[in-house]
Amino acid sequence: MDFPSELKYTEDHEWIRIEGDTAIIGITDHAQNELGDIVYVDINTVGDALSKGEVFGSVEAVKTVSDLFIPVDGTVVEVNEELDAEPELVNTDPYGRGWMVKISLTNPGDVDGLLSAEDYQKFIGA
Repeated sequence: MDFPSELKYTEDHEWIRIEGDTAIIGITDHAQNELGDIVYVDINTVGDALSKGEVFGSVEAVKTVSDLFIPVDGTVVEVNEELDAEPELVNTDPYGRGWMVKISLTNPGDVDGLLSAEDYQKFIGA
C-alpha cells in the first residue's frame, strides 16, 4: 500500500494535498482496498461551502456505499469529471487521476490537525 508523505490524512480515510489556497481531496489506497471495486462516485456539492466533517459525496462499491467527508472547511470548486466514466480510477490511481474534489480553503491552518503519512499508517495498523 502507498502512503505519500506529502499528503495529510484523516481518520475517515480521506487524503488532502494543499496547493496554495486550494486543496485536492480523495480517498486513501487503504480505503479503496477495503471498499473493493468502485462502481460509482456521487458528488454534487460544487459551489457548496462545507465545514470539516460534512459529507461531500459518496462512493459506491460492489457491496457497499460509503460517505465521503470533507477534512477541512472550504468550498467545493471542482469535481473530477473523469470519475463519471471511469470510477475505477479511484482503485487504480487513488492519489493521482482518482482524486475526487478540489476545494477553496476557508482556513489553510485546518490541515495542521490532520494525520501525517506515518500517523495514518499507525492508525490503520499498517
